[in-house]
Amino acid sequence: MLPKNWDKSFEKEIYEEWKKSKLYSFKKSKEGKTFVIDTPPPYVNAPIHMGHAATYTLMDMFARFHRMKGFSVVFPFGLDRNGLPIEVAAEKKFGVNPAKTGREEFLAHCRKILEETSADSADSFLKLGISFNSWSTGEKIGDAYETDSVDYRILTQATFIELWNKGMVYEDTRLNTYCPGCRTTIADNEVDYKEMQTFLNHVIFKIKETGEDVIIATTRPELLCTAGMVIYNPQDERYGHLENKTAIVPIYGLEIPIKAHPMADPSFGTGMVFMSKSAGDQNAVRFLREMGIEAVSAINEEGKMNMRSGFLEGMHAKEARETIIKKLQEDGFLVKQEQIMHRTPICERSKHVIEYVSMPELYLKQTEFLDDLRKMADKINFYEPSSKQFLLDWINGISMDWAISRRRYYATEIPLWYCQSCGARILGEKGKYVQPWRERKLCECGAVAVGETRVFDTWFDSSNSPFYIMKWSSEQTEGRQSDSFYMSNKPCSLRPQGKEIVRTWLYYTLLKTYLLTGEQAFKDAWIHFHIIDEKGKKMSKSVGNVINPHEILDKYGAEPFRLWCAVEGNLAEGDLRCSFQRIEGAGKTINKLWNVAKFVEMISENKNIKKPKHLIPTDEWVINELNSLVLLADESYEKYDFYRPAVAIKHFLWETFASHYIEMAKNRAYNTGWTDANGVTQHTFSDDEQMSALYTLNHCIDIIMKLLAPVTPYITEIIYKNFRGKNIHEEKFPVAAKILKQPFTKEQINELNSAIWKAKKDNGMSLKAEVQKLTIPELFRNMEKDLKACHNAKEIVFEDKIEIIL
Repeated sequence: MLPKNWDKSFEKEIYEEWKKSKLYSFKKSKEGKTFVIDTPPPYVNAPIHMGHAATYTLMDMFARFHRMKGFSVVFPFGLDRNGLPIEVAAEKKFGVNPAKTGREEFLAHCRKILEETSADSADSFLKLGISFNSWSTGEKIGDAYETDSVDYRILTQATFIELWNKGMVYEDTRLNTYCPGCRTTIADNEVDYKEMQTFLNHVIFKIKETGEDVIIATTRPELLCTAGMVIYNPQDERYGHLENKTAIVPIYGLEIPIKAHPMADPSFGTGMVFMSKSAGDQNAVRFLREMGIEAVSAINEEGKMNMRSGFLEGMHAKEARETIIKKLQEDGFLVKQEQIMHRTPICERSKHVIEYVSMPELYLKQTEFLDDLRKMADKINFYEPSSKQFLLDWINGISMDWAISRRRYYATEIPLWYCQSCGARILGEKGKYVQPWRERKLCECGAVAVGETRVFDTWFDSSNSPFYIMKWSSEQTEGRQSDSFYMSNKPCSLRPQGKEIVRTWLYYTLLKTYLLTGEQAFKDAWIHFHIIDEKGKKMSKSVGNVINPHEILDKYGAEPFRLWCAVEGNLAEGDLRCSFQRIEGAGKTINKLWNVAKFVEMISENKNIKKPKHLIPTDEWVINELNSLVLLADESYEKYDFYRPAVAIKHFLWETFASHYIEMAKNRAYNTGWTDANGVTQHTFSDDEQMSALYTLNHCIDIIMKLLAPVTPYITEIIYKNFRGKNIHEEKFPVAAKILKQPFTKEQINELNSAIWKAKKDNGMSLKAEVQKLTIPELFRNMEKDLKACHNAKEIVFEDKIEIIL
């Protein structure tokens, strides 16, 4: 028998059993169908937040539903343990600088950080009821993985070697997006923008040919040392006479051409713009490339002005700006200053202002494949479909190849060596993890080759995830191994992820998969939005509106939270508002489900329940309503939409099943009867009529449990095991029977019952009080006995109206 009340403490015993029994480990299904979820590995150094809790819970619903549909589900638990945040945490905690402590010692500090934080994520997800295949790392399909493991890094290096051999990788020295705080090149997608207060400085330039002065406004006067061109808008009549003339740069005396170009905004400053060869933003970088101007950096890798800046050398950009403004003022070149808000590029991670520094980096080709990638995007099913535009917008904005090398430490090493004699480049060996910075190689020419010290961009690692979980190798793509898991199940079934990393994780995975295999990476992509607070604001520690999922688990358990994730809204269509009150509200439905199941269990006790030959119309009606739910759930779950079915199931449970059907059918289900004057037991209903009610009650509970099993796995497992002695998570998803047309709707039944109960309540009567005469429409005739028993009506008359005589 079920305990009297649902209690969150029941969850622990169940999730511990799941972990112990390996219930969800990957197993080949009898149907031979496989569903692979490329689960986003959360960053190990960040605590689990509401976004993690909600999105992984929804992913778990996807996995559970597909298991019930007969699929073998690959649902791996991964941890992202690479990259800059680990390094920053190590620097902060241990007070170390990798440039001073040495690489070996610094990596040891990074590993200490990882040892302290990795277990927290697994424990949180387990309590949430997430049914990952395994909580242990290993080599089997579905085993947990870490992106800094030897196996994962072997794969990353193998993809690089493959791409290198295909001619997709090259090295070039050019202006790179550089973060002085992180001390490394970063990709375009790692750049954010922030409105920052600065000065617009109006500076006098001399025209060489005419001797006239022109005023040019700039926010970056410290870059005058690398001025390359002055531009004005072709539509700006003020400056047409200056076309092809020469401007002399103040202080530095550089002579640069003046050209018309649409990039100049006539309304900004004076309408004339000086373009620096060292660039100040991405638009400037594109301009230099378009105009064929050789890029020259004014800033070094430390974020300081270099020798080209003359008297500014050694200063950080801000100090250099202040110094040259003072110099311009002293020399009479500064006309005025305006304080403005300027859209400034900053590092997504460290928030330092971005600089553009010239240095050699390794690049992966992408610009020549953008049309192909657009076609690949069209082959993927996006949920919601509008999410595809996030990807297309990013692809449409790409103008340069991907810089994949980074000057950091805790990441996968680039498997290259450089011969100091003949200049040969030596690749590492596929299938073997190498750390070139630790070792030297002997070149074929007999000279010593020095190892590469740079590492890969973390997205070069992360974009391997579908390859890793599906056990890909280049031999498979080349046709030398055709019976592998990857070849049998490609493409990966689903990529679930946030919209903010479409431009990184999704895009780079599509790019690498296409370059390596010529194929699409995924069948489906589920792109989710964010969890926000009750007032619609983004959750932030500084604002103080963060809700800790651990607090929710401690207070309510996982089930109310999981149900809230489904009924609150479709996260693929927009942000979800979160509050304790909303989750507590979902908890009431959990209790309602338990109480309804308790009632059905009690009324069914010691009864041999079988499906009758004929169902009573009332029972046919509620089963018909339930079949509609099964159809809705099946179709919606297939499209990763748990919101609409969950809301409908909740409404069915509260309004249709509990409030109306049970009230109408319980007298028939009990059918205890009474003893007449002759001592003979009399019954209002026949045995068949009673069995129809008992069967329907149990059938409905079974179907409701199966529909909710992916959403609320704990309570459905307990109830179903008590009722049927089976594990609901090993049952098949229900199949909807034919939907039959009914003479009435659920709204009409609800309206009728509610009218009768309201009449009694308005007259201060018990709901069990007798109704002398009840006049109702003809369409309810087949339910006459149930309505009579439900409302204790002495007489029912059928006319086209509702009239209640008490």
